[in-house]
Amino acid sequence: MVIAAYLVILVAAFFFLIVRPQRRQAQVRKQLLSAVRVGDEIITSGGIHAVVVSLSDETVEVSIAPGVEVTLARQAIAARLTPPSADGDDDTPAVEAGDDTADDDDA
Repeated sequence: MVIAAYLVILVAAFFFLIVRPQRRQAQVRKQLLSAVRVGDEIITSGGIHAVVVSLSDETVEVSIAPGVEVTLARQAIAARLTPPSADGDDDTPAVEAGDDTADDDDA
């Protein structure tokens, strides 16, 4: 009986420490990718800063320099730098990367 209680505690701890945070992180990532709009400034997973030119379901075309446009997989977007619009339409924060380094001022 004691072993069963320990097993239940172990499963509950696994759920609360591993599964729930991972689900929350996946939800935030999905919101980030769906919130990207044409004209937004983004950072790719490779660290390239770019401006979104066009969107499709699986890809995004970005401008990385004047006259230089690149097509990326939508999953390659790591962060969105463009602040939310003033009309209150967008409820996502200005920097969405799941990374705390955006707030560091000692760089």
